[in-house]
Amino acid sequence: MTANNPLTIRPSDSLSPDLDADRQMAPRTEGKPGRDDLIQIVPSQEFDASGDGYQELDTFLDPEAKALWCFMRPLRAPSITPTILYDFLDLHAKIMSGALLEARGSNTPLEYYIQGSRIPGIYNLGGDLAFMIECIRVGDHEALRRYAHNCVQVVHNIFTGFNRNVVSVAVIEGDALGGGFEAALCCNFIIAERSARFGFPEILFNCFPGMGAYSFLARRVGPKLAEELMQNGKIHSAAEMHEMGIVNQLADDGCGREAVRNFINADLPNYAMRNAMCRVRQCVTPLQLDELRDITDLWVETTLRLPPSDISKMQRFVSAQRRRLDKVVA
Repeated sequence: MTANNPLTIRPSDSLSPDLDADRQMAPRTEGKPGRDDLIQIVPSQEFDASGDGYQELDTFLDPEAKALWCFMRPLRAPSITPTILYDFLDLHAKIMSGALLEARGSNTPLEYYIQGSRIPGIYNLGGDLAFMIECIRVGDHEALRRYAHNCVQVVHNIFTGFNRNVVSVAVIEGDALGGGFEAALCCNFIIAERSARFGFPEILFNCFPGMGAYSFLARRVGPKLAEELMQNGKIHSAAEMHEMGIVNQLADDGCGREAVRNFINADLPNYAMRNAMCRVRQCVTPLQLDELRDITDLWVETTLRLPPSDISKMQRFVSAQRRRLDKVVA
């Protein structure tokens, strides 16, 4: 049994003419950087210790629990936008360098990173389809490749504990689809409210999730189930994901964050045990950044070859996502 599709796609949906917000971030056809010119992962010179210095992230440090809460709040679309990637990369650099704790007056090592969303009913609906469509339109391979490589850098940072033995937890209080699902899978543990839904709709426009889905799922549930989930186009309930072994813990609706707090404050297992198991997992099934980059390069090539009929389907997804966001705002 699968959950109802959270996106209602209308045949008449298309990108509206007023795409100025999208095209401000769109690829440029002149002055393109080299193939390996990715976002430089270094802390910016200025840092707002209040946690309000990011455009599309809200962060809160809980010194007593030694935990950093990070909530996505994309402004233009409920997806992985280029702007939220910049925010993630800067935040991660500060975690890895120790600048974040120093700026917030803490000398206690960080133990937990919790990732959630500020949008009611939505964790994240995936890649920035409007941006991708524009890359396809102008044939900008480099812009799409930079975006993809930044995506996999972000998920790899989280999966490997920022090279500081930080245990990551995703709290899912809504729909996690496509790249949004990948943004949950990269976390060491997933706690989901019962109404949350998961899936990979990319197959509906002849593409595949290329920012870590196969790598993370194959390590959790094996290649066979990973490929089935990536290709069946179905939306699954949190209970189904828990039964498959993808979601670690279910929580009643409205109780996801409380469940996370109980999780990180538990004595059995405690942080030391969880961290040890995460390190053991890395020893047995290590995940190198090159693996993620090689796969996402294949995703870039596949995406740029999509025919007009599939691009039209992507456009309808963009409209459906906007309708969902409009309902939340209303």
